[in-house]
Amino acid sequence: MPTVLIVDDDRGLRELYKSELSVEGYEVMAAATGKEAVEILKDSRPDVIVMDIRMPEMDGIEALGKVVARHKNIPVIINTAYPSYQEDFRAWAADEYVVKSSDLTELKAAIKRVLERSRPKAQPDPKAQES
Repeated sequence: MPTVLIVDDDRGLRELYKSELSVEGYEVMAAATGKEAVEILKDSRPDVIVMDIRMPEMDGIEALGKVVARHKNIPVIINTAYPSYQEDFRAWAADEYVVKSSDLTELKAAIKRVLERSRPKAQPDPKAQES
């Protein structure tokens, strides 16, 4: 079961995402700030991180920089209500960029895409090729 870390200062959205993604078969962890997310990553390795940008203490852009510097193999999806951040070159380090919506279809699709890309590719069986 893939694990998703939701990072958003809006408690209601964290609960909504947790509920919706759990139904999709994901294990969900949550953090209210970028700082809290960085702390969680000291002990846990989610399969994907869904990160808001505007948060107290440490915003999502700063947290994204810290995550990418220390955990290059964990894909990050920026999930924000502000499409203008897509033009911020620092946001380009994210694997996906999703504008928040009450319909979580695009976010769910982005999670599936990054998980597919991050899965190790199956290696052909060399013995099968010998025959």
